[in-house]
Amino acid sequence: MKYAITAWPRRIGWVVATALMITVLAQPSEAGFTREDVEFSAAGTTLRGWLYRPEGASGDVPIIVMSHGWSAVKEMWLDKYAEEFANAGMAALVYDNRNFGASDGKPRQEIDPFAQMRDYRHAITYARTLSGVDKERVGIWGSSYSGAHVLVVAAVDRRVKAVVAQVPGTHLFDAFTRNVREDFWPGLLGLFDSDREARARGEAPGMIPVVSEDPNGYAALPQKESYDWFTDTAKLRAPSWKNETTLASVDMALEYEPWAYVKRISPTPLLMIVAFRDNLIPSDHALEAYEMALEPKKVIIAPGHHFSAYVDGFDITGAAARDWFVEHLRP
Repeated sequence: MKYAITAWPRRIGWVVATALMITVLAQPSEAGFTREDVEFSAAGTTLRGWLYRPEGASGDVPIIVMSHGWSAVKEMWLDKYAEEFANAGMAALVYDNRNFGASDGKPRQEIDPFAQMRDYRHAITYARTLSGVDKERVGIWGSSYSGAHVLVVAAVDRRVKAVVAQVPGTHLFDAFTRNVREDFWPGLLGLFDSDREARARGEAPGMIPVVSEDPNGYAALPQKESYDWFTDTAKLRAPSWKNETTLASVDMALEYEPWAYVKRISPTPLLMIVAFRDNLIPSDHALEAYEMALEPKKVIIAPGHHFSAYVDGFDITGAAARDWFVEHLRP
């Protein structure tokens, strides 16, 4: 059986957890699926990924558009979510973000949040052109940094009919200030300024590790669980992942505040999945953003830390996302 922790009382002021309720979610069908490699243009940049289709479908089916979070590539467990959706009778388009993995784009390893957000919209356009897909039943799924993007996309693009934001970044500046040591900030800001000047001179972008084993070293994601998940997952199933992003990626993240869009998501149905012990994207930030959202909406509190959602907590997070899309996209 699959379970989800679903009771988290609506807050008055700050969210206070008073009870947890376990509910049984529906079992996925075993209809099966096919997967093919695809590519599409995003304003002139070719993005590549996988298209999942459910087998045995009669008529056009809904489609879920998906990409990964900060520096991650699609092999880092996104196939499991896509399989979950396809086994429930929905298509899924999974792609690598521009500048990463199999997708084109330069500078390599640069994360521009606004470009990635707009690429979701290009992916939606491509998905709506596919044969066998119901263009009026498009859902979007994102996790961590892409969880932030889907909040913005759902707010501005009415082609989206349901959205799932898993452990989403909502208050990026505040999150970074919590996670980066105070004595590191002057040096980090100085690196941003030097990098801007170097790039203006035509030099290569400055780089920063995504994660570091050294707690005193510079890294975009300095937590131990970040280091463990990225390095373990890369060894297990994603050899194309690289432990670096441009300095400008972090600089641009400090400009990005997805919470400001949340009130505009309604009437598109929103499911937010929040990790109970999220130290990377603080849980209270996500819950604060959830409270800003209007109905229809639902929040799931999943046990574990930020990265538990992909592996140990997948039975909860995968099933919750699947059931949300089935409820709002399947006839």
